[in-house]
Amino acid sequence: MNRRARSLPASCLLATLAFLAGCATPAPAPDADVPAFDAEAAVAAIRATGKASGGELDVQPLRDPQVTDLMAEADALEAQRLYRAAAERLDMALEVAADDPNVLQRRAELALLLDEPDRAERFALLAQAAGTEVGPLCRRHWETALQARRAGSRPPEDAGLPRVSEEEMTRRREACTVAPPPRY
Repeated sequence: MNRRARSLPASCLLATLAFLAGCATPAPAPDADVPAFDAEAAVAAIRATGKASGGELDVQPLRDPQVTDLMAEADALEAQRLYRAAAERLDMALEVAADDPNVLQRRAELALLLDEPDRAERFALLAQAAGTEVGPLCRRHWETALQARRAGSRPPEDAGLPRVSEEEMTRRREACTVAPPPRY
């Protein structure tokens, strides 16, 4: 009996553990309806939106050669997925040309790749304010702001930047496509 008394508590313990394991609730599964934000796909969509067609106005500003070199270095680093180093090159370019809409736009795209949606939207809106209201680059600015918002960006608190809804971003992106003036 003494032997049975010692084995009884062990068997009760196992039964209790088995019972409690059945009562445990599993961790909630991630919502299958909400896909994770894919920054690389978002940047590809932004760049596709900014492809120029032959039938639209496309304004290209002159660029400082030092900025051109830094942007080329950033391109090479981004191709290697060295996003932080590429962003550093663009930050250096912004020290030379703080209001260059092309550099601001590229920096916004890299901010998305670095999972910095707030900064991405801010850079895109700064690029839009410094750039033109028409053409492929204009579309890229608004598409970047839209993608940043989808990635979780909060509207900027800066006094000089617009607080724009996603619907308004889409409308403004579409308004960027303008036919060139007629040539005689």
